[in-house]
Amino acid sequence: MTILSVDIRKKTYANGCCAIKQLRFSAQPGEFVAIVGPSGAGKTTLLNLIAGLDQEMDGSIHFHTAEERRANPRTSFMFQEPRLLPWLTVQQNLELVLTPQQRSRPATPVPALLAQVGLTGCAAMFPGQLSGGMQRRVALLRAFIIEPSLLLMDEPFQSLDAPTAQQLRLLLQELWQRTRPTVLFVTHSLREAISLADRILFLSGQPSRVILDLAIDLAHPRSIEDASVQSVHEALLKQHPQLLGGQIAANQ
Repeated sequence: MTILSVDIRKKTYANGCCAIKQLRFSAQPGEFVAIVGPSGAGKTTLLNLIAGLDQEMDGSIHFHTAEERRANPRTSFMFQEPRLLPWLTVQQNLELVLTPQQRSRPATPVPALLAQVGLTGCAAMFPGQLSGGMQRRVALLRAFIIEPSLLLMDEPFQSLDAPTAQQLRLLLQELWQRTRPTVLFVTHSLREAISLADRILFLSGQPSRVILDLAIDLAHPRSIEDASVQSVHEALLKQHPQLLGGQIAANQ
């Protein structure tokens, strides 16, 4: 199982702006970690660095096993938009991330996987024929179909209506509990973070760093409307009223 260790001493943009400074954390195998911070705090930049899409930084990002051997985890990235190729069918979009062997001898046929996420009969459809929520279901299934050991998610449900977003949160929890990848989930919604995560990392404003690492001790699955989620939300903001603005009292 893969352990993620992040130690970013400094990340500076080409224009000289320092986005991240002295940001350190680790994530254990199968852990669901939410990342919350103010706009412009560098949350997407952090995911891009971890994914290797951006390698310009002073610091280190390591994947290793419990036995300290270096690991090369299968990584999936779910972006803010579904990013399905419009000229490919749903099945072709899913098969695009599989190896030739996986495509020729799938453990579970794509139509059966689609049925598991409520998309029976959609394999031959094109993305433009699907609703926004259906496209996100395909993108979510694509993220899990390779059975990643690390899943990066950048506000994947941000533009959806509340009922659709909640359906996808529950589906995400169901898929995550089946294969238990390590998840890093960026969100602006504190309630969403509490409803999904084992831990929440709160970031400061630029240059961002971790100002609070909070464990969420609630049983899965959870709904954003659960009384327990609301209770944690209220208690947290009462204790740290400036937390979502990237600030926390020095004596706390």
